[in-house]
Amino acid sequence: MPATSNVTDIIFLGFSQNQDSQKVISVMFLLMYIAVVVGNGLIVVTIMASKGLTSPMYFFLSYLSFVEICYCSVTAPRLICDSFTGRKVISLKGCITQIFFLHFFGGTEIFLLTVMAYDRYVAICKPLHYTTVMNQRARGVLVGAAWGGGLLHSVGQTVLIFQLPFCGPHVIDHYFCDVHPVLKLACTDTLLIGLLIIANGGSISVISFSALLASYVIILRSLRSRPSEARRKALATCASHVAVVGLFFVPCSFVYMRPCATLPADKIVAVFYTVVTPLLNPVIYSFRNAEVKNAMGRLVGRRVTW
Repeated sequence: MPATSNVTDIIFLGFSQNQDSQKVISVMFLLMYIAVVVGNGLIVVTIMASKGLTSPMYFFLSYLSFVEICYCSVTAPRLICDSFTGRKVISLKGCITQIFFLHFFGGTEIFLLTVMAYDRYVAICKPLHYTTVMNQRARGVLVGAAWGGGLLHSVGQTVLIFQLPFCGPHVIDHYFCDVHPVLKLACTDTLLIGLLIIANGGSISVISFSALLASYVIILRSLRSRPSEARRKALATCASHVAVVGLFFVPCSFVYMRPCATLPADKIVAVFYTVVTPLLNPVIYSFRNAEVKNAMGRLVGRRVTW
């Protein structure tokens, strides 16, 4: 428990105080959450069960899909339950725990997207060395580094929040606990803490986005000399990744790379990076990739024949 805190529970205002509206919102989020779990889970199972999907790209995609499930599970189930029951209350310890896992899985996703951009760079710009560079050990190290980077980021954010004293009010205008809304509950000057939080999240976003941008600039330059068919295939693969990066980075940047203040739009923007991006991930990667679609078809076909 944070030092000298008089707050033990936190109340969410959520999206609406109207009971009927809350139930509609709960059903919508329940359907989206089921789609996230089923869609991303199907990608993970398909890649693990299909002998043809051995490329490092699919190895990283399976981890990204798993992280998407975990990331969405930090906020969506509580919102669904709270909207059904009408009791939008979380303990302070539970709130800080939610912040930890939100930034753990969110940070891991950012680093995984960066690793996947590097994977595309090696595959397109150094195709003869691709399997050597992206061997099994290298893939394991890169995924481990992504998890480790997410953990360090999350610990940094959580420690900054945990040391604050909270003495009210105990109501936040959001549907989950995050650093900016919770900072408003602290009964001390949070200017320095807020700047450190922005520096933590902002530096990760800037460094990762710069690495992503550099990878794709080099890729685009290298594709100018390629045959049209090879260029088209490479661009199609990269387009899927760029779409996911844009859907995740743009709303995250709006929330975390600005002064520590909450805006009414934050709740809507948060839906995009906590639910919509994990929801669209299977659509973007599966429906645009013939190998994944065919592998899914074979997997489902085998289950049906059983």
